[in-house]
Amino acid sequence: MPCNIRKKFFAELLGTFFLVFFGTGAAVITLLVSNSIYPDNVGIGVLGGLGDWIAISFAFGLTVMVGIYVFGKISGAHFNPAVTIGLLVTKNIALVDSIYYIVAQVIGASLGSLALFGCLGSQAVMIGGLGATAPGLGVGYMQAMFAEFIGTFFLMMVVMGVAVDKKAEPGFAGMSIGMTVTAVIVVLGAFTGASINPARTFGPYLMDMILGGQNLWAFYPIYLIGPILGAICAAVAYAYLAKGSGVCDLPQPFKDE
Repeated sequence: MPCNIRKKFFAELLGTFFLVFFGTGAAVITLLVSNSIYPDNVGIGVLGGLGDWIAISFAFGLTVMVGIYVFGKISGAHFNPAVTIGLLVTKNIALVDSIYYIVAQVIGASLGSLALFGCLGSQAVMIGGLGATAPGLGVGYMQAMFAEFIGTFFLMMVVMGVAVDKKAEPGFAGMSIGMTVTAVIVVLGAFTGASINPARTFGPYLMDMILGGQNLWAFYPIYLIGPILGAICAAVAYAYLAKGSGVCDLPQPFKDE
């Protein structure tokens, strides 16, 4: 592996690790606290409904924001296979690099879930499910997939607008993308768990299965197909809208003009 891609690989692995550890960690802690208060009625929302999802969304959003400012100059700070694929389709990343990125993201997400188990023990799996995503009560399979599509479409449009477009104001990508993630989770959390990231769902699913938790793989197409299609459609749509106005290559989200 060339030195340059090795550094990008490690940056994507670390960024996705922190995203899963702190983001899903907030969801697990919410479930553990609610279980201690209401042992027979466990679930996100027990401690205040929307308030729980706001807290979890900020854990994800702030981690994404900081991760972009830390790793953005190294790898572009994708932390999300759907984002990487969207950028690949619009020729903002090379195919070989995109493969390394996705492998790094999946490994980072899995290690993030494993580290969460290491910190909290078996209760993180048996009660918290390692923050694994699943459709909410009454939400159908295709409804959940469509919700993930919309959430990721919005996220990818923001990524294209604030981190890829050469006319974007430098320095605001982290805040803009982080707050977008926060907004999406606040709204979609109760519907789907608001993954909008195939790696973020893959890590908890894999570690739940290995560590004796629930097997939720039947739901994985929701969090694979929905986000990837959403990211591709958004990237193509933005590329069309910005055609002629100049679009730069990633990873350079904070390049001064």
